[in-house]
Amino acid sequence: MTAAGRDALAALLADPSAATVAVDFDGTLAPIVADPEQARAHPGAVPALAALAPRVASVAVVTGRPAGVAVRYGGFAGVPGLDHLVVLGHYGAERWDAATGEVRAAPEHPGVTAVRAELPGVLERAGAWPGTWIEEKGRAVAVHTRRAADPQAAFDALTGPLTDLATRHGLVVEPGRMVLELRPPGMDKGRALLEHVRETGARAVVYAGDDLGDLPAFAAVEKLRADGVPGLLVCSGSDEVQALAARADLTLDGPAQVVAFLAALAEAMPA
Repeated sequence: MTAAGRDALAALLADPSAATVAVDFDGTLAPIVADPEQARAHPGAVPALAALAPRVASVAVVTGRPAGVAVRYGGFAGVPGLDHLVVLGHYGAERWDAATGEVRAAPEHPGVTAVRAELPGVLERAGAWPGTWIEEKGRAVAVHTRRAADPQAAFDALTGPLTDLATRHGLVVEPGRMVLELRPPGMDKGRALLEHVRETGARAVVYAGDDLGDLPAFAAVEKLRADGVPGLLVCSGSDEVQALAARADLTLDGPAQVVAFLAALAEAMPA
């Protein structure tokens, strides 16, 4: 839909071996579900990535989930063609490499332990919101409101108390699609993406995401564009979040269309 997007797509297809393709997991490769533990990648995601990966410099999954969880829920381990896939988990604090099957991680922030202990009391004092629940994410803690009778009202009521709690312990709150995640500062998807692009030396970039946590990655692609690296911004659209669609070069209707786009991209490239 934009000149910058068309230029990036042309650059990508002209020299795919110098391109990085990065995608979010939940809402982009995997449909959003009421229980995050039941989230799984779209059935076409692994075949599409496996077709794409040998043709480009790198494929990365950039997610707020622990890297190992994303690998399991995505079914990425041991797949022919995905030897060079990288999963950047916890916004880049963890990294899983398909080549080794190992996860490397930074030390855990002490504030997460404190927040984990205090969170139930904070939720109780914030009012009765049946259906609201806590997800343990290892290096972060998330509060989901999707199952509440009024998910948006619960989300709005809890934002202030959870932000206060996070601030007291040196953490930040990352809002998402009916979820508030309390996590350490200093890493986001934008920084993780920039570091990966610099590591690979990519000369063209694609990033696909669906939620507010993907905005820093969109900003990173915009920065790369300013530095002369063509970038294509893809939004996995939803009724819940509009901010990405306003900045995207291409808006698709959820994970099924994202996966179809990735497969078509691979098909358009030379083998």
